Amino acid sequence: MEKVTDTIINVGVNDYDIDLFEGQYDLDEGMAYNSYVIMDDKIAILDTVDSDVTEEWMKNLKKTLGKKEPDYLVVHHMEPDHSGSILDLVKKYPNITIVTSAKAVDLMKQFAGQEINQEIKVVAEGDTLELGSHTLNFIAAPMVHWPEVLMSYESSEKVLFSADAFGKFGTRDADEDWACEARRYYFNT
Repeated sequence: MEKVTDTIINVGVNDYDIDLFEGQYDLDEGMAYNSYVIMDDKIAILDTVDSDVTEEWMKNLKKTLGKKEPDYLVVHHMEPDHSGSILDLVKKYPNITIVTSAKAVDLMKQFAGQEINQEIKVVAEGDTLELGSHTLNFIAAPMVHWPEVLMSYESSEKVLFSADAFGKFGTRDADEDWACEARRYYFNT
């Protein structure tokens, strides 16, 4: 875990054990799954992680949240490395509201079946989510990878949560050239 700011915490997980991304792309330096928590009057979790690292991610969440419960889960992208732990999260926090795009709602049903019975707030380009002193401004980004992708911009601290844009293969602490792995990521995925 690491602080992005005093109120935005990266609770994502580095996966050192994965050797193939999506079953086909070699990963010599593992993979990072990014997930964030915004602590405010309302608490938002931004994305989950791959199901292979759910346990570590849930520990990161618990350490960050303490006894507080999150109000929102923002799902920027339904690819399993972003959404693989949704079911675990909603089981742990049954009152959480899922915030996502209309297309992601359809994909969520396909990925998780009817087990997700949470309140869902559908957002689109230009919509906002007020958390207190933080405001998430949603940006439609279809076909960054998939057609349901959203980004969000937190305007008070000026942080962009970019889904898969600006991503790369490798863990956050990998000792490798960012541009080379970013290029390979975009050419292949």
